[in-house]
Amino acid sequence: MSTLAPSASSAPSWAHCAHRAHPTDPVGCRGIHVPGHTACLAHLTDTDRDTYLASLTPGADIDHRGTPITEDLLDRLLNAVRDPTTTHPHLGTAQFDEAQFSGSAQFDEAQFSGTAQFDGAQFSGDAWFSQARFSGDAWFSQARFSDTTGFEGARFSGRVWFDGAHFSDTAHFSQARFSGKVLFGEARFSGDAVFGQVWFSDVADFGEARFSGNAVFGQARFSDVARFTQAQFSGNAWFAWARFSGVALFDEAQFSDDALFDEAQFSDAQFGGARFSDDTQFGGARFSGDAQFGAQFLVASRWGPVVCTGMVDLSGAVFGAPVTLEVTAEQVLCTRTRWQSTATVRVRHASVDLGHAVLEAPLAVTAHPTPFTTAFGQILDESTFPGSGAVRVVSVQGVDAAHLVLTDTDLSDCLFSGAFHLDQLRLEGRTTLASTPTGWHLKGIAPVRWTRRRTLAEEQHWRARTAGQSPTPIGAPPEPRRWRTGPHHPDPARTPDPDDVAPLYRQLRKAFEDGKNEPGAADFYYGECEMRRHDHTGTPKAERRLLWAYWLLSGYGLRAGRTLGWLAAAMLATIVLLMAFGLPVSSPKQEATGTVPAGGGTVTFIIDKPDVKNPTRDRFTSRRFDKALNVTLNSVVFRSSGQDLTTTGTYIEMTSRILEPGLLALAVLAVRGRIKR
Repeated sequence: MSTLAPSASSAPSWAHCAHRAHPTDPVGCRGIHVPGHTACLAHLTDTDRDTYLASLTPGADIDHRGTPITEDLLDRLLNAVRDPTTTHPHLGTAQFDEAQFSGSAQFDEAQFSGTAQFDGAQFSGDAWFSQARFSGDAWFSQARFSDTTGFEGARFSGRVWFDGAHFSDTAHFSQARFSGKVLFGEARFSGDAVFGQVWFSDVADFGEARFSGNAVFGQARFSDVARFTQAQFSGNAWFAWARFSGVALFDEAQFSDDALFDEAQFSDAQFGGARFSDDTQFGGARFSGDAQFGAQFLVASRWGPVVCTGMVDLSGAVFGAPVTLEVTAEQVLCTRTRWQSTATVRVRHASVDLGHAVLEAPLAVTAHPTPFTTAFGQILDESTFPGSGAVRVVSVQGVDAAHLVLTDTDLSDCLFSGAFHLDQLRLEGRTTLASTPTGWHLKGIAPVRWTRRRTLAEEQHWRARTAGQSPTPIGAPPEPRRWRTGPHHPDPARTPDPDDVAPLYRQLRKAFEDGKNEPGAADFYYGECEMRRHDHTGTPKAERRLLWAYWLLSGYGLRAGRTLGWLAAAMLATIVLLMAFGLPVSSPKQEATGTVPAGGGTVTFIIDKPDVKNPTRDRFTSRRFDKALNVTLNSVVFRSSGQDLTTTGTYIEMTSRILEPGLLALAVLAVRGRIKR
């Protein structure tokens, strides 16, 4: 019964009226003969038609296949079978295959006790089946609805076929109830399709359906399989508050406008290969299932990954079972999302927001290194996405990071403030962080150059505010010579201060150190010390001054070049000072003590030592330089040269023996910090 309607040039399979048949149209009227006559209901004589209609009783079987039925004729037919008790039309088996309804077709509140067949029927006006009752199967395959169609509140107890049907205007199915299998495969909805609060008790198949207008399935309930495989949604697709108790199949579906699944409930949902051209929202949706079968929200199914040129919004969603997401999108929002089981999120191109997400089990967010491929080996077309596929994580604020793993992600603009257990966060692969501004800058009148290091976004935002930078235009790429401005720049109340940022650096440093990545932790230690040095709230002044000296001399024990520079300067100063004030004119005479026997006695001779004096000229000679260099090199390794010095030179040597070994130790510490494993 669900076959395509025959063409108008071919004769139907039933005995037909053939009214107005002629050589160019040998078939003529396709209406089936009324029992006992050789004409269809439309072409009977008035007397015969009245007699036939008078013979009908409520619940009678009728057969008017291929018959042209006007609005008036339909009213008379339905009045003939109207139940006087309920005042509603009551039909038994009703066959209207290929019938042509002109004007409004009013089947409101009609009851079909047997099979209702409308395969290939054409409705040129409104078609209303509101509150109708179909006790048997209902066939509307290949039917054509040219105007508004209404099945609001209809009840279908048997199977229903709308495969290949075409709705040219709005199709209303709100609050309808389908107890049997429903087939809308390859149906065409040129206007809005409204299925709000519809209840599907059995399989609902919308495979390859085309929705040119808005598709509204708000609060619909699918008790069994809901199949939308390869369906096309040109307008908004609204599934908010829908409930899918069985498998929800959206594999390779195409959404050209917004797709809204807010507060929907899924037991097992598959979106493999689905393509979203605009924003997709799953805010507050719940994904749960029988743990025995491992129900999943699968976007990594046999059909391939999800593609969305806009935003995939999973804010507030709840994932109660293991989940795997493979998404190519511009944005993936997971704010306040609850992950109750293990989850793997593989992403390309997107910025991922995990702000205030609740992680009850491990969550891995990974930047997929190459374009996704389908199960058929086809490489996913990413021509509409700019860039190399890098993934940016923009926030983990308020997240308990003990279960979070970020792999190959860009954290240049990631906000960490408010996160818990950052010391247990795992950063794997190539992790990118924002760097300090490049080039020379003026700080007051003094030129400065920032030490190259990786920084957190919170420090960038604080420095941009204190530097008085103007906000970066929305969508503009960051300038390498400027600090990055925050989302609330330059509001000081909403921009983290150094006392807020220092703990973030401390915890992330520990995370790297626990992972045996000491070199990777170095920049976080530097950032922590920087924030403590600028913290006027929680860091005492004496400690800040000590940190300032530590920074100036060695970059917090991390800049070997700076320390070696100071060491070289100290050694040079020591050499100059020794040559100028520390070396005597000549070496003093030796001191001698002895006894000489004379007349049986003993005499002791003592050679007096003259005072050591500075030369008055020729202080800077090569010989004196060699002596000063010898004293200085021995001081670096904390040894005495044994060289005779003036009193001033002695103090110079003592000072150098304290400072220069310390500087050498800081340089060794800085090198060790960069190569330690």
